[in-house]
Amino acid sequence: MDMTTMLLSSTLFGSIGVGYFIYGKKQAQFVPLLSGIFLCVYPYFVSNIYLNFALGTVLVFIPWVIKL
Repeated sequence: MDMTTMLLSSTLFGSIGVGYFIYGKKQAQFVPLLSGIFLCVYPYFVSNIYLNFALGTVLVFIPWVIKL
């Protein structure tokens, strides 16, 4: 995979993370807040595109699965 795909996927998951963070902060919900933080931060540490998509997908669906 090329660097463009990595950049676009990181931007996509980071944008979703910002939305989750804002939603979790305004609604005082812990799971979307943490998921949003992790979605914004993890692309800095993951350089494999497949792992990037796998972690991003899992982190996006965690607030839908875990309702606290």
